[in-house]
Amino acid sequence: MGPKHDLVLVDTNVFVIDLRYKRDVYYKTNRAFLADIAKKRTGFTTIVNLLELCGILSFNLNEKQLTELWFYFQDRYQVTVLPVPILETNFPAIGIKEIFNLLKTKTSLGDALMVSVAKRHLAFISKMVTWDNLHFENIFPGTVLTPEDFLQ
Repeated sequence: MGPKHDLVLVDTNVFVIDLRYKRDVYYKTNRAFLADIAKKRTGFTTIVNLLELCGILSFNLNEKQLTELWFYFQDRYQVTVLPVPILETNFPAIGIKEIFNLLKTKTSLGDALMVSVAKRHLAFISKMVTWDNLHFENIFPGTVLTPEDFLQ
């Protein structure tokens, strides 16, 4: 199986470009990547990414639109969110020491939370796709690629 069939963890910025920045220089490549993983059903993301996406878009969406984004996100992108996005669920238990150790490597809180949740709930994934690949090179335990790199 080639790299295009590998299961991948998708970072928030890929979804943000798709939903908000259609004139972005990387939009077409970004869209092609999302279409590729949707067709193959090989994309995963974390509850942290979905919450981050909702937070970013909350400034532009009304309550109904935000709720629809939350509930239809997995169907829209054909990606799996883990842990499962149920509003009644508690935030995933993450060790503060693990988060703090990531912060010591100059990692943002959002990235540290996402990597910690991914290590716990998506340990079977060895590739991550993000436009901020340099942010994750030393903190994600697998290969980090841009959507462009992934498609090649």
